[in-house]
Amino acid sequence: MDKIIIEGGHPLHGEINVSGAKNAALPLIAATLLCPGEHTLYNVPDLRDIRTMLVLLETLGITYHYPEPHTLVINSDNVEGFEASYDLVKTMRASVLVLGPLLVRLGRARVSLPGGCAIGARPINFHMQGLQKLGAKIELESGYVDAFVKGRLQGDTIYFDFPSVTGTENMLMAATLAQGKTIIKNAAKEPEVGNLIDMLVAMGAKIEGRGTDVLVVEGVDGLRATATTIIADRIETGTYIAAVGTAGGELTLRNCNPAHLPSFLEKMRAVGIYIEEKESSIIAARSGPIKSVDVKTMPYPGFPTDLQAQIMALMTCTTGLSVIDETIFENRFMHVAELRRMGADIRVDGGRAIVSGTGTLTGAQVMATDLRASASLVVAGVAAQGVTTISRVYHLDRGYERLDEKLRRVGAKIWREKE
Repeated sequence: MDKIIIEGGHPLHGEINVSGAKNAALPLIAATLLCPGEHTLYNVPDLRDIRTMLVLLETLGITYHYPEPHTLVINSDNVEGFEASYDLVKTMRASVLVLGPLLVRLGRARVSLPGGCAIGARPINFHMQGLQKLGAKIELESGYVDAFVKGRLQGDTIYFDFPSVTGTENMLMAATLAQGKTIIKNAAKEPEVGNLIDMLVAMGAKIEGRGTDVLVVEGVDGLRATATTIIADRIETGTYIAAVGTAGGELTLRNCNPAHLPSFLEKMRAVGIYIEEKESSIIAARSGPIKSVDVKTMPYPGFPTDLQAQIMALMTCTTGLSVIDETIFENRFMHVAELRRMGADIRVDGGRAIVSGTGTLTGAQVMATDLRASASLVVAGVAAQGVTTISRVYHLDRGYERLDEKLRRVGAKIWREKE
């Protein structure tokens, strides 16, 4: 197991190429189960979660190869397995995305509940209720969701109490091959959902409403394999901007889409970070002091929950008071205890964190507790006085492609060692 060591206090200067988005790549990989053929995905990030998803699909019968780096070819001619086992699903909640495609391809899907998932705490219940509305029979047994359908699913109207991203994606994939019209109301509007819609339309699906909260799907009799490019990772982009905010300097982030980060970039400007948006790049720079801002995480286009931990690390480097409200996921303040070890003054009250900026952080031994928490510790570490050692960085490798290498190339003193 690796640990990351950071000697803080070195400004960042240079260019970073942003990788493809993990949260877009995973549903697109799952979508290859919908029909036989050879599917090609471009700009695929080299991540632990991607490898886990491919292992899962291999157990279902797909084969794949990389003709060149970041280009993935998946052959789904021989999909016969219908079970996603706990051993794989427990490491990655996005595995539930195979539920809809397997059900419409094979008439049955058996998918383990994500590890530690209490029904209702994370909205996998939206997936099950949506499929039931389309005519699937759903049983919960021994920690598995068992879904059956005789013939084809039947189009209907689905309303989400909350705009679940993976729930929207699963319903979209299932509805493409349902009979008749399916209307998804209060659908998620994230760019990753739009990336999936683009792929499904290229496969022959009929979908209207892209970018809105009402999606209309007219079921078709069959789909065809296609080629699709994964969008840039907006969360990786935001993480590097937060890092230049704490460490200072100037970064040019290439191969990204500023339009996918409207609320985040607005907050960064309010903080005092210079932001210049171009068609496929962002220049971010900080030379003077930064100011505190209040943040409330919201569904897209609101402030992303996946950047909450990173902006909290940034707020610890101000000298003001910041209130951060987390409205998307409970228990998403696990990074607070580790930031406190670095000298941060943070008080948590339910879903709210109050950050009293101390202006400086001090290097310490800290532990990554989840994917975005690990990124926040890197954001803090590049600014902290002294040396920060982050353990359990396998969390980081789930969602960031060689983040330490990219930061080292732009001036950060950061390296890996074996624990």
